[in-house]
Amino acid sequence: MAIAAVAERSVYHPRDPTASPLWRCLDAHYDAFRGNYPATFQETHGFFRPVVDEVVEDYLECGDLKSGFARIRCTSPGCGKEMLLAFSCKGRWFCPSCHEKKVLQFGEFAVGEVLYPVPHCQMVFTLPRMLRVYFRHHRKRLGALCRCAVESLESYLRTLLALPDGSVGVIAVIHTFGDYARFHPHLHLVAADGLFRRNGVFHVAPRASTQPLEDLFRARVLKLLRQEGKIDDRQIRSLRGWKHSGFSAYRGEPISRHDRRAQENLAQYVMRNPFSVEKMTYVPETETVIYRSEMKFRGL
Repeated sequence: MAIAAVAERSVYHPRDPTASPLWRCLDAHYDAFRGNYPATFQETHGFFRPVVDEVVEDYLECGDLKSGFARIRCTSPGCGKEMLLAFSCKGRWFCPSCHEKKVLQFGEFAVGEVLYPVPHCQMVFTLPRMLRVYFRHHRKRLGALCRCAVESLESYLRTLLALPDGSVGVIAVIHTFGDYARFHPHLHLVAADGLFRRNGVFHVAPRASTQPLEDLFRARVLKLLRQEGKIDDRQIRSLRGWKHSGFSAYRGEPISRHDRRAQENLAQYVMRNPFSVEKMTYVPETETVIYRSEMKFRGL
């Protein structure tokens, strides 16, 4: 029985892209969405970006033999079996199938080529809701937001370890989506859990409150937005007066330098797709999309 199960898993089973609820929803409604976008969504979501048409068109043809395929033939003596492998769209951050491949490749690359064998941890930086709008239509500003987080982390660890010349080692990934695929810019970092010295020595950071890190991040973000004329001193004073700032800086539990599997899983997690097809249900009879989440719903 066990041998049969292994053999079953080793057989290639071509996927049926049209069975996906995402594919069926887009195939049925994308044209209408595209036509109604200027009147219905442009004011709140900004001008339509032409790249969206390209990505959706490619996705709807992904895995479809009619859109092209490669013929694969086994050259082993006495075999000669053949199969057709449909071309993929290679779309990252949208096509669940193609992006999953990128996720697996990135995890392997991070562990094999990037992450030094020292303890690592996950870091997450978030913004209050009222400031997120300043990043919706100015995506280049997300790069500056990323620098705010990395510079804040370095300053925090330098103070914590009393190493003014220490340097951080991080992989920073910008996420513009929340659990329900709404616009929610925030940052995920795979961070070495300490600082590197110029001589190559690594100093592990002790566990400590992340409140100073949150304060540093808040100060840098507010300074960024004030310099660009998005907020003024009055708004900054108001934000600083909130009981709960809306900013957060999360530092996860350390992952041992020997636990390469956990480090690979973390690298894969920060590269995950904006939404999960497993959470999505499409009901064509009522033209309804249901998206489930393990998080408590607080409204869009």
